[in-house]
Amino acid sequence: MAQGSIHGRFVWQELMTEDTAAAAAFYSKVVGWHAQPSAADPSYTQFGIGSGYYAGMMRLPEEARAAGAKPQWLPYIGVTDVEASAASIEQLGGHIKKPGSDIPTIGRFAILTDPQGAAFAIFKPAQGSMGGGSSDTPLGGFTWLELATTDPEAAAEFYGKVFGWQAMHRMDMGPQGTYLIFGSDGAQRGGIYRLHPERSPVPYWLPYASVPSADAAAAVVTAAGGRIAVGPIDVPGGGRVLQIIDPSGAKFALHSVAAAKPAAPSKPAAKPAVAKPPAAKPAAAQPAPAKAPAAPAKPATPSPAAKPPAAKTAAPKAAAKKKAAPKKAPAKKKPAAKKKKAAKKAVKKAVKRASGKKSAAKTARKSAKKSARKAAGGKRKGGKRKGGKARRKK
Repeated sequence: MAQGSIHGRFVWQELMTEDTAAAAAFYSKVVGWHAQPSAADPSYTQFGIGSGYYAGMMRLPEEARAAGAKPQWLPYIGVTDVEASAASIEQLGGHIKKPGSDIPTIGRFAILTDPQGAAFAIFKPAQGSMGGGSSDTPLGGFTWLELATTDPEAAAEFYGKVFGWQAMHRMDMGPQGTYLIFGSDGAQRGGIYRLHPERSPVPYWLPYASVPSADAAAAVVTAAGGRIAVGPIDVPGGGRVLQIIDPSGAKFALHSVAAAKPAAPSKPAAKPAVAKPPAAKPAAAQPAPAKAPAAPAKPATPSPAAKPPAAKTAAPKAAAKKKAAPKKAPAKKKPAAKKKKAAKKAVKKAVKRASGKKSAAKTARKSAKKSARKAAGGKRKGGKRKGGKARRKK
């Protein structure tokens, strides 16, 4: 990185804590950093990834602790002139906490606070101390910086005047207010949002380091003695974030970028794997003919799935024979039934006729008897009456 282009860029992150050994163990587990004492100052620890270093750690100074400072992460922002930038910061309402100081062979820095009280450092590297690096951020490097403050718009104006940052985008976060994304030279650098008083009484900068999985990191954080403040949650643009508090109380954040889904390419690869073996196809096709002959044995349940040629010819013949038999039998039975019915009717008619003749003869006989009785009825009655009376008298 050319020295002239460093102005307004985040060039370093530094942790001030009370237990450097415990912090080194914690962040090596969570982020994957390796810790190594600085060659210039063995009391200062550097956090590295591979052969590069992206953060440092020092014990919280006694004077800072006495003034009420607590373990925290401090961003270093590049400038071309430490004293000139510090003077401009004071004129805009900021405060100098530690005036410009040299780090041999490394550069010059100063520690300040913005008008709302968030601490940060400005840094000018020594000639050639930070030259020629890759612009790509490796896994474990810092991908984002956030400022939680009491007045986001005023803070954005302050940093814009000092470092040339511009408001690139504003996102409406509902009850949480507006999230302001700032940047410079067309590149986004970080975000500014309103401070949640329950998280901290003082504005602060929050660095985000990249990890393979924010969800997996959450389990590591709690197992290593840290606490989860927010998340893991999805963020606009892809990925998930996790805000944590390390064992000493310093706030930190992790960011995992959404990886490409392997499920899509694996599906087409699985299909050829089944179809590739040539032996598998005949094996799958051979059982089909073996099952087909069994189909004719079930004439009551014709199967549309199995249609062997032999079954087609045999099945219709058998069905024709079975259907013909029931048709002939009813044809023979129908005339016999009609004859029987006709005979029964004839018998009934004959019986009726005979009974009619008999009844006629009976009625003729009865009428003849009645007429004979009537003709001889008077004498008989008189005789009977007289004779009867005489008998009764006697």
